[in-house]
Amino acid sequence: MKNKCLILTSIFILLFGCSKKKSVDDSDAVQTDSLSIYLSLANDVNLSYNEKQLYNKKALNIIIGQKDDSLNKVNLFKIANRYYNMSDWDSYKSTSYLILDRSEKSKDSVNLAKAYTYLGDYYLLKSVSDSAYMNYYAAEKIYVRINDELNLAKTYSNKANLQYQEGALFESEVTIFKALKILKKLKNVSNQLYDCYNTLGILYNDREEYNKALEFHNKALEILKDKSIPAELQLEATSLNNIGFVYLGMKNYRKAKYYFHEGLIQDNLYHGDTKLYAMLLDNLAYAKLGMRESDGLPEQFYQALKIRDSLGLTSGVILNKIHLSKYFAFKQDSVNALKFSKEAVELSRSSESPSSLLESLKQIAQVDPKNASIYSKEYIQINEKLQKTERKMGEKFSRIEYETNEIKDQNSNLQEKNKTLVYVFSICTLLGLFFYVYKTQQAKNRELLFKQEQQIANENIYNLMISQQNEIELARIKEKKKVAQELHDGVLGRMFGIRISLDSLDKVNETEAVAKRKKYLNELKNIEQDIREISHDLNREKSELINNFVAILGKLFEDQRNTYSSKLITTFDPNIKWELISNTLKINLYRIIQEGLQNCNKYAKADIIKVELRNENEILVLTIEDDGIGFNTKKTKNGIGLHNIEYRATEGKGTVTIKSAKGEGTILTVKIPIDPNHNLHNNDI
Repeated sequence: MKNKCLILTSIFILLFGCSKKKSVDDSDAVQTDSLSIYLSLANDVNLSYNEKQLYNKKALNIIIGQKDDSLNKVNLFKIANRYYNMSDWDSYKSTSYLILDRSEKSKDSVNLAKAYTYLGDYYLLKSVSDSAYMNYYAAEKIYVRINDELNLAKTYSNKANLQYQEGALFESEVTIFKALKILKKLKNVSNQLYDCYNTLGILYNDREEYNKALEFHNKALEILKDKSIPAELQLEATSLNNIGFVYLGMKNYRKAKYYFHEGLIQDNLYHGDTKLYAMLLDNLAYAKLGMRESDGLPEQFYQALKIRDSLGLTSGVILNKIHLSKYFAFKQDSVNALKFSKEAVELSRSSESPSSLLESLKQIAQVDPKNASIYSKEYIQINEKLQKTERKMGEKFSRIEYETNEIKDQNSNLQEKNKTLVYVFSICTLLGLFFYVYKTQQAKNRELLFKQEQQIANENIYNLMISQQNEIELARIKEKKKVAQELHDGVLGRMFGIRISLDSLDKVNETEAVAKRKKYLNELKNIEQDIREISHDLNREKSELINNFVAILGKLFEDQRNTYSSKLITTFDPNIKWELISNTLKINLYRIIQEGLQNCNKYAKADIIKVELRNENEILVLTIEDDGIGFNTKKTKNGIGLHNIEYRATEGKGTVTIKSAKGEGTILTVKIPIDPNHNLHNNDI
């Protein structure tokens, strides 16, 4: 059923691909810039909580008003992450549900699964285990369906950690190995492999399978040789602490002390992970206590307690007090031993931590023998209750998977029942679409043929105009040759005669020479006037040749102004050497300008259009700029008109660049070298 629906969807896409593109809504570039700034400020550690909240809310308001697409969901995930970093769990939850709702509506499987994972993390933090498991399981099913192995492995890892926390150790072990099976086939997954090995080490230590625990903790430590894992995560110190903890369980206090000490001396541990530093310090002191050493005790216990208390780590504070109680019991200081054990019990009860309360009751029973029976009885009751809760949670996890699969089966049956109706509706819709597309294509083909015929006619007319210009130029070239002959045979001959006559004056007396000199000067003035008239004629001819093409462009611009309401501003650089530009290139320039103006008229919705021709270091630069709606140059494919512009520019060894963005107008720039050698060889049409 799913494959058939996919085929129908593909046909729909192909059919609609033939029809005319819809106009894209104008985008607000200012809002886009503001969104980036707000998101950055919402993550700035130097700002206060209220300031970060304000910027994140502003970013969220912008995103909600934007189109619901993949980018929109990516930005919503950024919003959720910033709420997570601020520990604003309610906002984190509401944002995750917003992404979930949008992903369901758009049938975006990738973001839907990710939203389920975010919600799983939320409920895990809130200790709502069944809801956390339900969301992780929903994400798992999607990742299996879309074959996203990396995220599937990450989801398995999340599920395994949840199962471990709820005491379902066997189920957690099975889930972790599912993740490992996938990860071993993938590359660049060192971080995920470390998490799996580390979880297995902790799990086997809880089950007192110490050799297996050491095996997997050492594998995790081996993974950290991959330098791609950031050192600031302090994972090596974490693994050293976990290995030391296994040796504590084995009563091998010497090795435990060694690993705890190695963990403590890791670079920047105190500032990088203060919580881990306090844990290692407490464990090191406890290992020393197991070896009956007093060096640094009880100061290290007190230092760890102070750090944990300042960080609000209730479970760590309870464990510290239990260790201090054991220390003072070893020192036979029964008063302090009882004092710290009582504080541990009271804190465990107020924090509603059953596992911590069990450890506290176990210790106080040892230091308060008179009431040991009372504490032991309470210990047994709580332990039995905890075991029942763990069993129920394991059963609840299984029931969630079963009920989810039942709902899935019911949905499948419902789809089968409606299959015939969907087929009939789809066939009718397809027939209607085929008819619509057929008629639309017929109309488009007629319009295209008309435009092609019109373009051919325009081309012929312009070629005829250029041919006429060539004939005029040839006539003028002949005229210039004639003028050159006249200059050589007439003016130069006369000037030569005058020069000879002037030379002969040296042999004539002064009175006679004055009269002849005056006569020769008048003749020189006549020759000068003749040369000036010839020069003016040549300049006039050159100007007319240049203005011939400029006049043709002027006619095009005049038609544009008379036909369309947009204001047209044109600029011609007087330094352009039109005489060095071939007729073929002039035709292409005319067509490029004509096509550029047509695009502005059809699509840009511009108020002002600017056309500029200028000479930049012997490169002819044509710029057509409008203040219209613009378009996305990355998403919008070139049409026939843009392809024609590029082709014509390439013929002249030129380049075309288009700069545009939604709401920012469009700038078309064509650059063509003015190469006299190239253009002289291409002077004929």
